[in-house]
Amino acid sequence: MSVKLTSFPAEDGFRMPGEFEPHHGCIMIWPERPGSWNYGAVNARKAFCEIAKAISESEKVYMLVSDSSVDSARAMLPSNITLQFIASNDAWARDTAPTFVCGADGSVRAVDWQFNAWGGKYDGLYSHWEKDDALAKEFCIKNGYDFYDAHPFVLEGGAIHSDGQGTLITTESCLLSRGRNPKLSKCLIEDTLKKYLNVKKIIWL
Repeated sequence: MSVKLTSFPAEDGFRMPGEFEPHHGCIMIWPERPGSWNYGAVNARKAFCEIAKAISESEKVYMLVSDSSVDSARAMLPSNITLQFIASNDAWARDTAPTFVCGADGSVRAVDWQFNAWGGKYDGLYSHWEKDDALAKEFCIKNGYDFYDAHPFVLEGGAIHSDGQGTLITTESCLLSRGRNPKLSKCLIEDTLKKYLNVKKIIWL
């Protein structure tokens, strides 16, 4: 059973691990959106299939599918890849899936950021992102991960990179963009990242 937590990971001793640290699995989303994937996403699905097969040789792969795309996913993907019915607006799991944090005892929790299609009404890439924004929470509930709700702080998972030892890399072009968190100063954004990811130093590119 999944629990929505009201504290912060840093308070609870949870940290974002380094990108290179061993982990349980990988989340992918089966491509479907016509505006992103031409010709019925035929070639994109072939590429995603090859990537998923390669990853599944060393770790578990969760492929998120919609009702309209599940048949093609079942036909193309091997049985060792886990299909889960979670709706999305597009296939960028790195940005919309949860950010996972771990405790000293190896326990795992998640952070659910707000997602607004890389800029919302200011400079977002598409006009409806409600399913993408709900995806992280749904994944946590379906798979039993307790999670911290970071809404309304806007962040994509691909905007941050951790060394697991207290240093985080991000970019000014993303997190200081008017389409993400325009009411927050750079210092307040840093404070938020430190509370949710348990980092001490932030490098801005």
